[in-house]
Amino acid sequence: MRLPRLAQEAAWSYLFLLPFLVTLGVFFAYAFVRTVYFSFTDYNLFAAPNWVGLKNYLDLFRERLFLTALRNSVIFAAVVTVGQTLLALALAVALNQKIRGITAFRSLYYMPSITSSVVITLIFMWLFQRTGAINYLVTLASRYGPAVLTFAGLAALLQGLQVSWERWRGLPARPLDPALLVVSLLVGGALTWALWATYLPAPAAVAERQINWLNTRGRWPAGWGAPVPLEAIMILNTWTTAPTFMLLFLAGLQDVPREFYEAAAVDGATGWTVFRRITLPHLQPVVFLVLTLGLIGTLQMFDQVAILGDQAPLEATVTLAYYVYHGVFPPGALPQVGLAAAAAVFLAVLTLVVVLVQRLVLRAE
Repeated sequence: MRLPRLAQEAAWSYLFLLPFLVTLGVFFAYAFVRTVYFSFTDYNLFAAPNWVGLKNYLDLFRERLFLTALRNSVIFAAVVTVGQTLLALALAVALNQKIRGITAFRSLYYMPSITSSVVITLIFMWLFQRTGAINYLVTLASRYGPAVLTFAGLAALLQGLQVSWERWRGLPARPLDPALLVVSLLVGGALTWALWATYLPAPAAVAERQINWLNTRGRWPAGWGAPVPLEAIMILNTWTTAPTFMLLFLAGLQDVPREFYEAAAVDGATGWTVFRRITLPHLQPVVFLVLTLGLIGTLQMFDQVAILGDQAPLEATVTLAYYVYHGVFPPGALPQVGLAAAAAVFLAVLTLVVVLVQRLVLRAE
């Protein structure tokens, strides 16, 4: 019997989808059901599971390491999601310009996303050593930062005074008028040199910085901030994930009609007004996608903590995903599969709730 044409097309569609459906069923659906089951049992991989009801979920919130992992995960997700979204948007806007060699710049900025996470983490571990490049840059900033900030502040102040004076006289003057800017830079540089020679400390007098980024339980800001090793991982994660989201923003920027920018230019709109009134509204679906993917990825962050390993105290870097792994494969102890499964289910529910709340908030705006 010959099947109708629509039935044949449906059959071929399901046939092509079959490998994906089998993979989804075995490695996701079956694994999730088993995880939910284990979360209600006392199981250690060596004895038969023993049903304990909600005990594992109640024990989670009595365990200090789980609460630490929850706090670290929430801080990590909030900081990294915002940071990588803003950085990706800034990179996309910068790389959306029609300048010579733009393809090479896009490729260079995308390199961190295609490099192995293990390699990137090992490089960062070297950079964050006491005598590494990060502390060297911090030392340079401590020595020359006051002079640079003084110069920038004086130049901005002088430029503002000159522009205000010219406009008060009824003469047109742009905020970055080239002639006025040259005068501001020269006078600002001379005043900075005079201040540096009399009041600011000499660079050699500032001691070399040797911040302990990894092997410490310290927090910054002290008392309520994130652990310093986790902040190092935040910098690493933001730098490696932003290029991927940059591509999404670049694709969104390509779809903004050029006519809107041309009309804004005719009306004399400033760059910030164009970005706020035209670019951002058209990028709203992309922003939602980037925030959603960012929240899911950061709440499930595991690999960089695992690679860092004993380089940092467990309490300073543990996240919910690593807590689950640590519960199933604890060093020198029996596995606590039931407790780890309960933490995994909690992480899945937390991720779902956060994404739903974020969707409701963005839709309301």
